[in-house]
Amino acid sequence: MAQAFRPLAVVTGASSGIGLGLARCCAQAGHDLVIAADNAEIEQAGLSLRALGGAVETVQADLSTKDGVELLCNAVSWGGRTPEILCANAGIGLGDGFLDQDIARALQVVDTNIAGTLRLVHRVGRDMRAAGAGRILIVGSIAGFTPGAFQAVYNGTKAFLDSFSFALRAELEGSGISVTCLMPGVTDTEFFERAGLEDTKLAQAKKDDPDDVARIGFDAMMRGEGDVVSGWSNKLKTALSLLTPAETLARAHRREAEPGSGR
Repeated sequence: MAQAFRPLAVVTGASSGIGLGLARCCAQAGHDLVIAADNAEIEQAGLSLRALGGAVETVQADLSTKDGVELLCNAVSWGGRTPEILCANAGIGLGDGFLDQDIARALQVVDTNIAGTLRLVHRVGRDMRAAGAGRILIVGSIAGFTPGAFQAVYNGTKAFLDSFSFALRAELEGSGISVTCLMPGVTDTEFFERAGLEDTKLAQAKKDDPDDVARIGFDAMMRGEGDVVSGWSNKLKTALSLLTPAETLARAHRREAEPGSGR
């Protein structure tokens, strides 16, 4: 890693999409990086980020596992610097009806989105608390406000992350550590392909640019805000979801996410 006077940022799910955008924001703000993803594309992401002038350590790791998180934390610890920023963005989705899903894949969604995030935030957050400073960005979703028929497990994990972020922020008040929850809507990433949602109306909807979403989240984090919903249409959807019965929301989501709905 580079000179110790450069602050350090850790970004997960950084091989593409929102995560890569967040890593780019951190690099442009003068941070060295430790970036992680579960695929080999993380190396290409590292090359593009090094062109911005900072040091970049890449880690290919499955953050749904304890060993994967440990691998990342060991890379973060190398060099003896406490991260000033943690962007916990790694997450996966899964389409289809719950009873038709492979239960191992459904549990991997839980392990990646929830367990992996908790392990990482716990480890890095403790180091930040000892240092008396830090910024944590947790990427939730407006999906957390909706019972997601045909995405039941994914939406449930995002509901957890949204709630957890607010709770952790309250616990850390006065500690020097801020916690921000970024809640995007439908974004133009590899999510739909990886989740098997290509033939749904949801996948064919107008999508937000991931770099725009990342910038919105990064700026909110740097201002120390508790949460931010990216985009006015997503803000409206979130507001309406708070006034709509859960059963109605689930039925509406079914029409958008049911396999074949986009044909």
